[in-house]
Order: sequence, then structure tokens, then C-alpha cells
Amino acid sequence: MLGHDVVTRGAQIGEGVVVKVMFDDQGAVRPTHGLSTVRFGAGRAAARVPVWVGCLLVRATAQHTEVVATPPLSPPSSSVDSLSDGEPVIRVQQSGPLDGTVRVAGAKNSVLKIMAASLLWPGRYTLRNVPRIADVRWMGELLERMGATTTQEGDVLTIDVPEEMTPEAPYDLVERMRASIVVLGPLLARFGEARVSVPGGDDFGHRPIDMHLRGLEEMGVSFTTSHGYIEGRVERLLGTKVLLEFPSVGATENLLMAAVMAKGTTVIDNAAREPEITDLADFVNAMGAEVQGAGTSTITVHGVERLRPAEHTVISDRIEAATYLVGLGLAGGEATIDGARPDHMEMLVEKLTDMGMRITATADGLWAAAPARLRSVDLSTLPYPGLATDYKPLLVALLTTADGVGIVTENVFAGRFRYVDELVRMGADIRAEGHHAVVRGVEVLSGAPVRAPDIRAGAALVVAGLAAEGETLVSAAHHVDRGYQDLVGNLARLGARVELVAGT
Repeated sequence: MLGHDVVTRGAQIGEGVVVKVMFDDQGAVRPTHGLSTVRFGAGRAAARVPVWVGCLLVRATAQHTEVVATPPLSPPSSSVDSLSDGEPVIRVQQSGPLDGTVRVAGAKNSVLKIMAASLLWPGRYTLRNVPRIADVRWMGELLERMGATTTQEGDVLTIDVPEEMTPEAPYDLVERMRASIVVLGPLLARFGEARVSVPGGDDFGHRPIDMHLRGLEEMGVSFTTSHGYIEGRVERLLGTKVLLEFPSVGATENLLMAAVMAKGTTVIDNAAREPEITDLADFVNAMGAEVQGAGTSTITVHGVERLRPAEHTVISDRIEAATYLVGLGLAGGEATIDGARPDHMEMLVEKLTDMGMRITATADGLWAAAPARLRSVDLSTLPYPGLATDYKPLLVALLTTADGVGIVTENVFAGRFRYVDELVRMGADIRAEGHHAVVRGVEVLSGAPVRAPDIRAGAALVVAGLAAEGETLVSAAHHVDRGYQDLVGNLARLGARVELVAGT
């Protein structure tokens, strides 16, 4: 029924041609070739809405669909040029089995917060194992806009933080990347004021920053909002006890950095426990901070009067490591993933093992092997040490060709199933509703033109292409560039048939 359920209705046309139309809970008709959504107007039960599906005109009502004869118009082009709009496109062909060795770069979700922490004290900072990705470049631009200087050579990033800075994060930079909200805490700690644009970033659901602001208010900050900016002021931050209603990673990071130079002791209860939190704490402790309990649900920060510049080596990216593991699971074969941290990926490794993969720790990472076909399991995302929400698009892609049915539940971010339609275009059998998705494994996917909606979903579409007959073209590849240093090159080194092709 039309309403809360997503309904697929079809009509049989001519010699074995099936046309499907997707209805969502807003009364939208979703064409199978990925054309623009058409919504019902007033009185939708009676409205007849024309929608182009391939070269057939479908008239849809709430009760039925009918196919009407039309002139022989061409379907949407699947060429690179039509998808690219001038930007590169990732071309993937069915591949496997994979074999070889790749190295994981530094963690995006760690280095961005460490870069923000450098704002706490003037001087020169040296960060190692820094990935060469768009998000690092953008965070560098943000720091430079405030007055800092950044230089990256290879995987070494140098940040020079001056005495005088402008404590403002402008819209044109913040809207690119939600992680930039974490400059709020260090700016308030050092300058007693901050003006930060309301953050943008990946489009996969509403992610409020209420917990960031409420925690900082408990430390004495007064906030106003005007013209799309959050403005905070405080004479001096005061240590206090903050209880987070949810173990938010961003809120934990912002409060931790703010508390470093607060007067007195700050206790963050129900804190996020992710490895990236521990990495941030290690960095600020190297600066002279006194942070205890990072990696547990209670973090204690004793405020200090002075800090110093520091050097630090960023932890490896567990999401990147997961991407290669999932690619291996889809294509089959075996591979060594150097730099991977099995102690940061225990729940993921357990789930992949349940699906039939063999994974063992090596001296410098992981070795993994996958059979020709895995078996389905049920998955639920949870805050660390549970299954990370960043893993989920990858694991949904993995379930599309696994034997059986898997139920996936999203417990962290609402709306993070927006890539499912793209996998369905590739022949996946997925029904998503609310926080849940049911994935029925198919024998093989089918290559198709798809578009990456965000970083991890983009990577998921790329690795899904490894298990798809024909050719998959992933447009909006800039999303992948935000989080992966060389996803295409690393997959190619394992034997995958994947390349980056220039748009027009």
C-alpha cells in the first residue's frame, strides 16, 4: 500500500520487458533509470503523473500503473560524458579474484580533529601518516583563512599557528565539510570567542550539533545565531560535568578540546569511545594537556594554563581498511592490508568472519581471504565498539551478492540509506524503510551508471562494481576523493579492473 511502505508496481510489456516504478512514503514516483522524482499533487489518489522510464511513458496513480505507447525516444545515456559534468568518473568492471598487498593511509576522521586541536596553542606542529585527501586540504584552507600556514609533503603535514588569528570559520569552507564544526571548542578555549558557520558536509540525514552547544554552554559559553553563523563568547571556560544524551563523536571531541584549557576539571560522561577519540587525546596530551579515560565512556580533563606544539603520527584509517576487506568479499581472492589495526575493527572482523571470510592479524596489518560467495548475516550499527555507521554502506553492498537474506538496522544516523536506489539500479534486491533495510542476495549484480551521494556510499558503489557484470560508472567521484587517498589505485594493485576517467 502507498503510505509508510515503499511499493514496487510493474507492468509487463511486449516480449518479456518489465517496467518498474517505485513509490515512496511521500507519494513520489521513482523511475528505474534514475530520472528526477515526480511528486503527486493535491488529491494524489486520483492524479495521473507522467514519468519517463527508458523510452516508455508510465502513467501512475496510487492504485495502478499503465504503460502508454510513445515515440521511440532514447533512454538516459550511460556514457561517461553524460554522467560526469566535467568531473572524473570511476569506471569499474567485474573483477576477481583479487590478490596482492595494499597499505592503509592515516585516518581521515582522526587527522581533521587533530588539525583543529593545533589551534589551541601557537607554534609549529608536525603530523605524520596524513592522507592526501580533499578533506585534509579543505581543513588546511580553513586554518589558513584564520591565519595559520599549512604545508604537506608526502604524508607529513606541517602546521604553523601564529599568535594572532581570526577566530572565524566562514561558510564557503564549513559548508564543504561537517567535521569543521570541531574548531569551535579550540577557538573558544584559546580566544574566548568563535564565529562558525552552521556546518554542511555529507547528505545522509540530519545530524544536529545541539549536544556540542549544550555542553559548551555548561562550561560557560553564551551562544547566538544569526545569518547562518553560530557565535560563541566566554570570559573563560569552566570545568564541569557534562552528560551526553548520546555518545556523539563530534560533541566528545569538541568538549575534550575546549576542556583542555578550562579552569578546573571537566568530566564527559557517556563519551564516544572511538579510536579517533583516543588518537586526539594522545595528541593534546603530547601538547601538555591532561586527558584521562579516552577510549572509555568517561573522559576526565584537568585544565592547564599552558600548552606546547607537538609532533604526532596519525592512526590508520579503519574505514579504508574495511573498504578493501569488503572489496575482497565481493570479488573473492586474498589480500594483505598493511597498516590496518585489527584492534580497532573487532566487530567488523567478527561479522565478516561470520559471512565466511578468513581474517588473521599480521605483524603490520591484516591478511584476509574470501570464497566465491559469502553468506548473509544481520547487521546493526552502534557507537564504538559496535559496528560503525561508516561501515554500513560497504556492508550493504557486500550483502547484495551474499547467499540468503540480511536485515540491516541503522541506529546512529537517520536517512543513511540514500544510496540504496543506486545499488538497486545495479540489480540489487533491497527494500529500505526507516532505519531498516532487507537485503536479499542475488547471484550477480549488473553494471550501471550510478552516482555517489557521499564518501562511504561512493566507495561502496565502486566495490559493488567489482561483482557486477559489465561496466559500472560511478559519477560524483569527488566524494570518494574526500576520504580516500588512492582508492582506485589500491584496488587496481589488487587486480581489480577499475580506473579513473576524465569527464568533459
